[in-house]
Amino acid sequence: MTVTPTRLFLHYLRQLQAILQQVEAFDGAVAARRLHPDMFPLLQQARVAIGFTLRATCPLAGREIVSFRNDEFTFASIHAELERTIAYLAAIPDAAFNGIHALTVRTTAGFAELELSGPEYYQMYAVPNFLFHYSMVYAIARQAGVPVGKADFDGYHRYPSGFAFAGQ
Repeated sequence: MTVTPTRLFLHYLRQLQAILQQVEAFDGAVAARRLHPDMFPLLQQARVAIGFTLRATCPLAGREIVSFRNDEFTFASIHAELERTIAYLAAIPDAAFNGIHALTVRTTAGFAELELSGPEYYQMYAVPNFLFHYSMVYAIARQAGVPVGKADFDGYHRYPSGFAFAGQ
């Protein structure tokens, strides 16, 4: 079975929603935390991850890239952006990606200009970049003491209450 871009991103955007809800409930100040001074804070990492889902799927589905962000960096604005992005992606039919192998996507990566085939753009550029920023949200939350784990990250793992790898 082939996993379409929308299926992959919808799964992880829902995980991101749940992680952000846990962060907000734990301590809203975590929104401004960073792993390193020259890296984005948690909410900016979330916003970039969300944006990458649209930046990836729109060209691959033959659509103009859309954005649902606003200028606010609040949990409410990020949750609203997530909701609109999820609704938009969910409405893209799987058949929209049938021509991915024939596509060439032009984009920028920092200051680099890229021209990639559709599959290379998706698999080698868009997915890793999304996962990088998504992972930073998770890492910042963990570093701040938010009780999230691998099950929260991928939605597949399960561990008994109180389980820890320490001492293993």
